[in-house]
Amino acid sequence: MTGVGVKTRGATGAGGTLLLGVRHHGPGSARAVQAALDEARPDVVLVEGPPEADPLVPLAADEGMRPPVALLAHVADEPGRSAFWPLAEFSPEWVAIRWAVEREVPVRFIDLPAAHSLARAKGAPDEPDKPDEHDELNEGGAREDAVRIDPIAVLAETAGYDDPERWWEDVVEHRGAGGDAFAPFEAVSDAMEALREVYGDGGHSRDLVREAHMRLQLRAVQKEFGPDRVAVVCGAWHVPALRRDVTVAADRALLKGLPKVKAEMTWVPWTHRRLSRASGYGAGIASPGWYGHLFAAVDRPVERWMTKVAGLLRDEDRLVSSAHVIEAVRLADTLAAMRGRPLAGLSETTDAVRAVMCEGSDVPLALVHDKLVVGDVLGEVPESAPAVPLQRDLTRAQRKLRLKPEALEREVELDLRKETDAARSTLLHRLRLLGVDWGRPARSRGSTGTFRETWRLRWEPELSVRVAEAGVWGTTVIGAATGKASADAAGAAGLADVTALAERCLLAELPDALPVVMRVLADRAALDADVGHLAQALPALVRSLRYGDVRGTDTGALGEVALGLAERVFVGLPGACVGLDADAALEMRGHVDAVHRAVGLLGEFRAGPAEESPAAPGGDGARGIRARWFSVLRVLARREAVAGVVRGRCVRLLLDGGELADEEVARLMGLALSRGSEPAEGAAWIEGFVGGGSGGGSGGGMLLVHDARLLGLIDDWLSGVSDEAFIDVLPLLRRTFSAYEPGVRRTLGELVRRGTPGAGPALGGGGVPGFADEIDAARANAVVPTVRLLLGMAEADADTDAGNGGLVGVAG
Repeated sequence: MTGVGVKTRGATGAGGTLLLGVRHHGPGSARAVQAALDEARPDVVLVEGPPEADPLVPLAADEGMRPPVALLAHVADEPGRSAFWPLAEFSPEWVAIRWAVEREVPVRFIDLPAAHSLARAKGAPDEPDKPDEHDELNEGGAREDAVRIDPIAVLAETAGYDDPERWWEDVVEHRGAGGDAFAPFEAVSDAMEALREVYGDGGHSRDLVREAHMRLQLRAVQKEFGPDRVAVVCGAWHVPALRRDVTVAADRALLKGLPKVKAEMTWVPWTHRRLSRASGYGAGIASPGWYGHLFAAVDRPVERWMTKVAGLLRDEDRLVSSAHVIEAVRLADTLAAMRGRPLAGLSETTDAVRAVMCEGSDVPLALVHDKLVVGDVLGEVPESAPAVPLQRDLTRAQRKLRLKPEALEREVELDLRKETDAARSTLLHRLRLLGVDWGRPARSRGSTGTFRETWRLRWEPELSVRVAEAGVWGTTVIGAATGKASADAAGAAGLADVTALAERCLLAELPDALPVVMRVLADRAALDADVGHLAQALPALVRSLRYGDVRGTDTGALGEVALGLAERVFVGLPGACVGLDADAALEMRGHVDAVHRAVGLLGEFRAGPAEESPAAPGGDGARGIRARWFSVLRVLARREAVAGVVRGRCVRLLLDGGELADEEVARLMGLALSRGSEPAEGAAWIEGFVGGGSGGGSGGGMLLVHDARLLGLIDDWLSGVSDEAFIDVLPLLRRTFSAYEPGVRRTLGELVRRGTPGAGPALGGGGVPGFADEIDAARANAVVPTVRLLLGMAEADADTDAGNGGLVGVAG
């Protein structure tokens, strides 16, 4: 808040300590603080914040420091326990710090030390672990012991406003420059005094401890510099507490016995998006981008804002002219006058932009809100700022690879055949292994080969904490990733986790970690007899083999393990598919699909000159692995004790692989759907044969579209199902056929309507155009003029040719 140019003694003017109560992240407060400091010119400035940050103050003047930034405090031996104190360019605290540093005036932080805040955060889980959340004046929410008030909302309601933000803009942000520099602080101080007389601590019981520490620090500084040479910048809510006459003994009693931990502190980049209240930040504001604009605009803020909006919409290929800007400004000013506001605020400019530039649509308006009202500004901190060694190594790698962290999400295409792109991919994979998800893999819009990757990059402030946490594994990115991978391998819960980790080690190029992972993998594979676990582990292991060609990694050991796992799956699968309930059978069908994909990839590898052993990828073992797999599928397809959904899937895979003739498929389907079979088992067989999954999906529907005999078998079987059994099989059939595309379902329905071979008479007469037994020449010839136009044929010949053969004539 802009708050109260009040002295702890005396009246406004010469004597006493200057208390500047502010609203955090308020541009009006920031301008008022600048004016008050220029007027008072104190010898020391005290700022609400953790005292551990005192040594970091000089960095605020560094050329490499660009807000928004934040003070990050974390427990020395547990970096995950952390807290942030964000500061934007328009934050009053930042303005006060910059004012003091530029004039070589000492700056000291006087809030409760982070060592106590972080210790309390762990010991009291019902309290937020971010101390800055208690500084915010417009904080709502509930506590178990009291109801928290929102001071700004109370003041706005008292003034007759239903929107606290609108009241704040009218009273503070739109206040003109000039006049008494201390007057706005005095007014808000009186208001806070009245609120605290009524509401006490307002539900912020923890503030009593913080305010006791502030008073002790203030007394010490007053004794050192003199009471009339001190300025304090703090949340306006705390001003009445700092003016209160409390004994030193009472304050020390509140602080006695507080838990304490060893804390470390540094500067980290922050973003406007993380300043927003929607991000969950307790002291957040609704529109950091708008507030930043108000603070930076020296004059004509509405006109400059509309110009920014027009530029953004033009970049998105929307037609926005200078006339739109002029009309939007006029409309915003008119709305402000109608609503009795001193200046057009965010609500007026938003309404004007929606009506004039967005033509009433909220779609482009959402873009304006995301990019400008909130914004994607990412701050910067100088290299001289304290950081863990891992962070410094990461910064060097980012600079070397020209991969700059940005708050705006962007998509990056990497060609792994290029050295720089391959190094970028390796860095991103190593960070993901460390839990630093700066980049996330995305589906490539182009090639799907292994030489190309697509990443979505977005740097969030919390990633600085993740980097600090990962520092326990090593001082470099590769060292930390190696240590983390080795530890994860030893603690992996299942075989599939180990094979997935092996894949990630290959992607991250961790040659020292891979042998450790492979030893664990070999031990786990030898001891694990569960076919499901082996089937889950095989796909990731086989995928890992694909990276050898692109990344130059020796995958011989992986190939041997993969072939060994495959053989064990082949041996154990027939027995594992017997006696399964419905859910287990569906899970087993997924395992069969996964193994089938893995075998397809495994059989593609060829051994080098030194790898001609049967166990080597591409040797005799690899060439024969498909044949052995298809023999296992044949056993499963013909064994009645195997679950129907698995048998149906095996038949389908054999058909797609060219291992079963159409007649044999029809025979097996006929057996599965015979009158002697249980209807539910028959429905499960159909689901396995034509349902979703690898090799299924809409492909199963197209198979029925083009094979009338199979469709007829299904139609005959379904027609003979009793009414009672039909109710039981209907959910299975609906689940199967609902996975088809609408066009496939429509075609199948019409084929059944017309009547399929062996299915009896058609269900209805006539059918629909396009499904008759004979070609409709008139409908076919109707497209001839369009075809001739596309082919550039003479229009004069169209009628003659159309009459002499129609489409046949065009083709000729």
